[in-house]
Amino acid sequence: MKHGKKYNAAAAKYDLSKKYDLASATKMVQDMKFAKFDETIEAHVSLRLEKNATVRDTLVFPNQFRGEKKVLVFCKGDKVKEALDAGAAYAGEEYIEKVKGGWLEFDVAVATPDMMKDVGRLGMVLGRKGLMPNPKTGTVTPDVANAVAELKKGRTEYRADKAGIVHIAVGKCSMDADKVVANIGTLLSEVSKKKPVGSAAGFVQSVSISSSMGPGVWVDFKEGE
Repeated sequence: MKHGKKYNAAAAKYDLSKKYDLASATKMVQDMKFAKFDETIEAHVSLRLEKNATVRDTLVFPNQFRGEKKVLVFCKGDKVKEALDAGAAYAGEEYIEKVKGGWLEFDVAVATPDMMKDVGRLGMVLGRKGLMPNPKTGTVTPDVANAVAELKKGRTEYRADKAGIVHIAVGKCSMDADKVVANIGTLLSEVSKKKPVGSAAGFVQSVSISSSMGPGVWVDFKEGE
């Protein structure tokens, strides 16, 4: 892949064929930043997965780096007040028709189980945007207050792609390096817990981090650390 002069100049600062401890790798990524905007730092975790298997869950990073999310809760009755009191931007069953009409002024959707029969019909709209509530990510639940509270604190979904790699934003280049390191450590701890029982070592095959525009750095990570 051909890269520009700024990318090549950044990559020339270090030996990127080697692996580095997490703290060093993070500082290298921040040092190689060259874009004028505050680049996002991304982690890429390659997993050894069985055919057709995947990993999907949510986590809350200890150090937040994104704006507060607008949460929509599909619910009715007393759950509407419960959701709004917890901080939801929108709550109610009338939003099904609004979304059906193309309204998408929210960042994440939650639904109570009794609403999923109707919410499921929004698959063509919500599915394409990755907004469909899902029990596996805690967004289909009767406990809407807790779901909203966690989402507003920054609960984030992660999942492995078809190649078995988890790609996820973990911070900003402007953040204190120790805070980015703590976020990546949380991610690796959570992903490692998904290792199938009884499987051999090597579930996490490789870890690399990069800024959104810059070169990647390999992280020297061993399971169980």
